[in-house]
Amino acid sequence: MKILIVEDQVRLGQFLKQGLTECRYTVTWVTTCKEANDALADAPQDVIILDLGLPDGDGLDLLREWRSSGFTEPVLILSARDTVADRVKGLDVGADDYLQKPFSLDELLARIRSLVRRQSTVKQTTLEHNGVRLDLLGHTVRLNGQPIDLTSREYALLEIFMQNHGRILPRTLIAEKIWASNYDVDTNLLDVYMSRLRSKLETTPGKQLFKTVRGVGYQLV
Repeated sequence: MKILIVEDQVRLGQFLKQGLTECRYTVTWVTTCKEANDALADAPQDVIILDLGLPDGDGLDLLREWRSSGFTEPVLILSARDTVADRVKGLDVGADDYLQKPFSLDELLARIRSLVRRQSTVKQTTLEHNGVRLDLLGHTVRLNGQPIDLTSREYALLEIFMQNHGRILPRTLIAEKIWASNYDVDTNLLDVYMSRLRSKLETTPGKQLFKTVRGVGYQLV
């Protein structure tokens, strides 16, 4: 599950990114309206957490632009503007939820889960393939019914394969999705994570889940 954080306060942005990453979300953090638009152009997001006071514009204007262009993904406004009028305006412009600062991380996580559940009628929330079941809401993985413990990076990597099973995924594409860069491909870090996934999921002798396509990338078979 991918979350975009649009927040210009460095300490708060770092706190949010760390907290959400520890909950196995794939997190992108930006600090300006321009960077937010660039991030959405690069990759779709499942939830956007939006601050209103940004250095190059107002978050409400940014949200208004998104909605007028047909952007339908859930947006949660996270702002110090705490009057009833502020909340009403944010929701009227197009926000799906509004949480004022200061806030509890537990409450923020609960609200994110709620937003995702609202989308579940139109979006698939579980992925299954060859005995592997990935729960996008609960951020859990089971193999033949047994829970498998994955790191946030391993989870994000598996999610990409489960969404594209049967397709050969180039190394550069995987790196861009997971690390927003292909630098780590050059350092063979992708191979390390693939080895970890195989050790946790390929537990049946002779049953291969991941195929290495030499010179290209990997395939979930």
